[in-house]
Amino acid sequence: MMRSLYSGVAGLKTHQTKMDVIGNNIANTNTAGFKSSSVNFSDTFYQTISGASGANAETRTAGTNAKQIGLGSMVAAIQTNITDQGGPSTTNRALDVAINGDSFLIVRSGTDTCFTKSGALNVDEAGNLYCTTNGATVQGWLADDDGNVIKDTVQDLKVMSPDNQYYPPEATGSVTVSGNLDPNDPDVNIDTGKGEIVTVSFYDNVGDSYTIKLSVKQAGTDAASAGKYTVSVVDVLNSSSESIFVKKTVSDQGVVTYEATGATFNFGSKTGCTPKVDENTGELTWDTPASETLTFGTSSGEFVSVTPERKREGYEGAINFSITKDARGLEGANTTFPQYTADTETGGVNIFFDSLTQYSQGGTSKLSSAKGDKSGLDAGNTAGKMKGISIDQEGKIWGSYDNGMKKCLAQMAVATFANPSGLESVGTSLFAATLNSGEFDGVGQEISLDGGSFTVGALEMSNVDLANEFTQMITTQRGFQANSRIITTSDSMLEELVNLKR
Repeated sequence: MMRSLYSGVAGLKTHQTKMDVIGNNIANTNTAGFKSSSVNFSDTFYQTISGASGANAETRTAGTNAKQIGLGSMVAAIQTNITDQGGPSTTNRALDVAINGDSFLIVRSGTDTCFTKSGALNVDEAGNLYCTTNGATVQGWLADDDGNVIKDTVQDLKVMSPDNQYYPPEATGSVTVSGNLDPNDPDVNIDTGKGEIVTVSFYDNVGDSYTIKLSVKQAGTDAASAGKYTVSVVDVLNSSSESIFVKKTVSDQGVVTYEATGATFNFGSKTGCTPKVDENTGELTWDTPASETLTFGTSSGEFVSVTPERKREGYEGAINFSITKDARGLEGANTTFPQYTADTETGGVNIFFDSLTQYSQGGTSKLSSAKGDKSGLDAGNTAGKMKGISIDQEGKIWGSYDNGMKKCLAQMAVATFANPSGLESVGTSLFAATLNSGEFDGVGQEISLDGGSFTVGALEMSNVDLANEFTQMITTQRGFQANSRIITTSDSMLEELVNLKR
């Protein structure tokens, strides 16, 4: 009879444990990244009254089974339902991510490496990416100066370091002139026209902007000049729209005079080009125009060639422009302008004209230019200041700058485990590796390696199933109630035994 008392106590304890787990599950219904748990019971403490016996042929008696009395139940396992994914909850925050798949974010909490499903991220005062749920620093791989991710041992993602606050300037290497030159346009007529003007902008090594004014006119009126146009440099302006060739001086009496700065440039085969400056008006005149020739098919109107032809593959339709001496008198490598090197055919600004056509369009030419080659590459940029960061589906963290550029700063690494249910919950949505979960190799992997991805602007919610939890609560309550009846009934029986002697 005493055995039933202890069986009831054991049942009360196990059901209380299960109720504790259910209560924790329900309490974390709205905890981002929370994984619910379930409890499994097992029977225990069997007392054998008599062992089993086999059949006896001599006495012709059958065998008997063992007689055993159990002493209650025990908690066999508390299993975390870690592989059941919670639904995504949209937050529209650029730094919130939900993990699609069985991977875990790798974070550092103090000196411990932990893992989490909570992707509520932000940047702390030191520039490190961290998880707002637990304050742990997100781990991953940093990128080099060119934006290439170096996949080595994971480290703190310092995405807003001083080196990342600014985007370095880059000189423009290519400019593309496009549009149509109408042979009937009076502006391109060699005798009466002033030339079709097109402006070409570029950046120097420090990100300053400059503009080249080009004039396009017919090369001649004879048959040999058909389809040929001369393209000439008219002026070069700085970011303040002032000519780099002209220096303006105002005397104490208010008299304005102009003089040449001495700036020179190369345009194609023309080297050391510099204009003369009218000291009274500041107008530019050229003894020898800085001009080259464009040739179009007379029957097709398509671009044919530019003179002189570039030898380097991919630059056949371009004329190279480079400022060899600036308005301050600095020359060559001392200037902020990339210099053209004839041996390697590199440097300067390659102005491509092979996107032009020569079609009849009602006597009007339309020309335009854009930085970069026809693929948009080599356009250069000004210096930029970081204005924000974002995360893509692969976990790459991008910095956005006010010059319109973007740069990969780092990539979040994730971890997977052979037995994710073997991870140990350490609170605040953090898990720690155990002997039964498998070890973390210290490097991690890309989330796409196992087919996963990040959903940006969302968080993975708790995977608690309230309907199931309330059903479990009912059965647990009834189980607890039934076990308490074992104790009260056994007590009544003991009371009857004591009352035998009155």
